[in-house]
Amino acid sequence: MSWQLRRAGVGDLDAIMQLEESSFTTDAWSRESMRREIEHPECYYLVGFDAEHPDALQGYAGLLCPRGATDADIQTIAVTERSRGRGLGRQLMNRLLAEAGRRGARSVFLEVRADNPVAHGLYLSLGFEDIAVRPKYYQPDGVDAVVMKAPVPATGPAFTEEEASA
Repeated sequence: MSWQLRRAGVGDLDAIMQLEESSFTTDAWSRESMRREIEHPECYYLVGFDAEHPDALQGYAGLLCPRGATDADIQTIAVTERSRGRGLGRQLMNRLLAEAGRRGARSVFLEVRADNPVAHGLYLSLGFEDIAVRPKYYQPDGVDAVVMKAPVPATGPAFTEEEASA
């Protein structure tokens, strides 16, 4: 299967919310919160889909990283149940990490539910390390959050549009 990624827009909100609510049944974000994230200039949201079925969203992920900030946060990531284990989550995460680097971040943080060993394993394989636990962070379930941090690999020099076209 060949995954394609593109920037998320407000037109993706219905599909994102369907996946959000099915993935995070007790603590899904509100539609308005998700809309604000997608539209926020300091955020970078992606959607993923199978190249053969571009209208069927299979995953999404979001990053908060103001340009020039040294720290970034993975805000959320979800992949449909049928697409899990096929590399889409890894591809989404790698793209977010690359974007964090382009924006100047040196570290990326995230929280993962302590009862989600598959996601935790993915993040460990991408270079994240456990740095803290937030007891009962996920409500109303009372599940702990494992706080993780990864360094962002250095990227090449940034060019302005004028420099790139010269």
